[in-house]
Order: sequence, then C-alpha cells, then structure tokens
Amino acid sequence: MTTAVEDDIVLKLLHTADWHLGRSFPRFSADQRTKLTRARLEALDRILLAAERLAVDAVLCAGDLFDEPCPAQMWWEEVATCLQKRKWKNRPLFLLPGNHDPLVTESVWAKEHKFRTLLPEWAHVVDREGFEFTLPNNAVLYAVPCFSKAGQRDPTEAIPTRAPGDDRIRIGMVHGSTFDAKDYQTNFPIAVDAALKRGLDYLALGDTHGFRFVPPDRKQPPTIYPGAPEPTAFDEKEPGYVAVVFINRQRRATVNRERVARWTWEEKDVTTMDSLRELARRSDLGDRVFRLRVDMRVPIREYEEAERILEDLEGTPARHGRVGVLALDRQGLELETSAIESDCSDIPDVLRSAIRRLQKVATETDKRPTAERALYHLYRLSRKKPS
Repeated sequence: MTTAVEDDIVLKLLHTADWHLGRSFPRFSADQRTKLTRARLEALDRILLAAERLAVDAVLCAGDLFDEPCPAQMWWEEVATCLQKRKWKNRPLFLLPGNHDPLVTESVWAKEHKFRTLLPEWAHVVDREGFEFTLPNNAVLYAVPCFSKAGQRDPTEAIPTRAPGDDRIRIGMVHGSTFDAKDYQTNFPIAVDAALKRGLDYLALGDTHGFRFVPPDRKQPPTIYPGAPEPTAFDEKEPGYVAVVFINRQRRATVNRERVARWTWEEKDVTTMDSLRELARRSDLGDRVFRLRVDMRVPIREYEEAERILEDLEGTPARHGRVGVLALDRQGLELETSAIESDCSDIPDVLRSAIRRLQKVATETDKRPTAERALYHLYRLSRKKPS
C-alpha cells in the first residue's frame, strides 16, 4: 500500500471469527487431541499480536469463539488472561455470540457469568440485539448476537438501514449462513445483498471456516467470512486467516487476508513406494495435520523400507515423529509373500517350514494381516547376525 493510499485510510479493522475454543477432535489420539485443542487458544495470541502490529482501530470477533455456550472454566479463564495481557486503550474488541456459543441465560456471555468480570474494559460483549458502538473517524458498528443454536431469521434485518444524509462509515457484524454456501444447511440465513440493503460499508460475518467474499465476484461493499484462524477439518477451504480491513475517506473498504494459523491440514493416499519416498523427503511436515492412507502391495524389502518410513513419520514412544499430527491408516499396506522364502536365507528348516505355512494362511483374507506381520518378523529375524 502506497503512502498516499495509507494517508487516505481513516479506519483499520481486524475481523476474525470461529475460534471454537475447547473443540474436541475425537478421531485423533489423546495426545493429538490435546495438541489440536490447545492450538486454537495459541492462535488467539497471534490474532491479537497481528492487531497490534497492524495498528488496527478495532477488532471484530464474529461468533463461535467458544465451541459451546458453557465451555469449561479453563477456556474462558485463558481467554480472559490472554486479553488482560494487552494494555490496549484505544482499540476496542467486540465479542459476538454465535450459534455454537449463543447468548443464553447460563452461557459464558451472560452478564452474571464470572468471565464478564475478568474482561478488560476495552473488550465488549455484544449482549443485545440493538448493539451500536461509535468507532473513530465518524464510524459506527452495528452487531447482532445469536440467542439460540438454530434459527431462520436473517440477523442483518435487525440492523437499521442507512438514513438519508447519514455519511458515517457503517460496519455490520453478525453470525450465520449466506444463501450462496453450496450444500450447506442454512442456519440464521443471511442474504448475499444484506450489506447493500442495510447501507453498510463492510459486513463482518462468522460461521463458514474458510476465507471468502460473499458473493465471490462482489468486492464492494465487502461481505467477508474470515474463516477459522486454525483449521478444524480436512475439507475446509482457505482456513487459517483473519481479514484486515482498510476503509478510506470515501467509505471504500479494501480487504487483505492475514495468515495466523500454525497448522495446515492435508490428506494423501500413497499407492506406490516412490510416492511414499517423496513424502519422506518433504521438509514441511512439522506443522502438518496429516491424514495418510497407505494402499499398496509390495515385496518384503520394500515392505521393510515402508515400515521404516512410516515409523519415522509417526514417531515412537521414545521419539517424536516428523509429522506434527499424523492420522495413519496403514491397513492397505500388504506384503507380497510369493518370494519371501528366497529372501530369508540361512534359516533353520523349522523356520522355513513356518514361512511356508504362513504363506498359505496369508491367502485367507481374514487372516492375511496377521500372517503378513508374522512373515515380516521372521524375515527380520533371518537377517539378524548372530552375536
């Protein structure tokens, strides 16, 4: 951005949503679940640091900040502690209840909840439908919370339309689903032209976990989903960002996306040794949440190599794996047993006989995995040099 353009900017915002603090990941191991759950809170620090580095005027947090309305104490206490560390004075932060963490009587957002007493004075909970807040340089924020986990009313309808002669920068913040979200069940439906109808210069949304404009081909006035700051699933498109919004004197908004995620989620099917070797050579696996499916039938020497690579990627109780979080499906890794006897040299006749029996057992589908593992261990035993 040039100096001339920077001089024309009168309002800078950071827009984030869908932190889903406290989210569980049941398909992963206990250690992996802990790592992924903690990552969501660690992302909050990076979001706040970005707000400071970019010197924004306000931070908009557009819902689903917790994964449920009544999260465990450790989550809301950590959020409060994280916010208390910041000595902000002229940078308000707005916390919007979403459909995962709606504003219900017993929720973390309720005025009587201890969480509210721990928040710094510059952190504001959107706890009423007619929420309005004056921002710097003739700007105003309108925000509408979710009062339940499901609903069919468009929350933007509660935002007043622009009155004749109102030349303020008007910002809206709501949580819900736009009609253009393909194959997505509409909950708190938001019209794609809501910003135009309400006379908004920027509409901050939460709910979808990937960064996107709504509709994709309309950039003015921007309606934005920033996406989840840390991915939550393998099928999410463009997660891991916040939106940074620059609004000029003419009320025209420019939006940049800023990456704040640590983790990148990736899926891969490996069907050849070459592709497994290629994966093993990668240097970017430490910050990957990787779902790896191995589906190939290989001779014993390549089977042994595959075992070494998978152990290196996954780690052991004594050694960290090279992949940050690995969900490994190795059921499709099969041993080609036809030539294994020739690979097991200089072994006693009793072991050679065992190999032949196991080769026959391996032809039975239900017993194949066990027989193949036994053959593999016999092969490794045959290669050990006597001490």
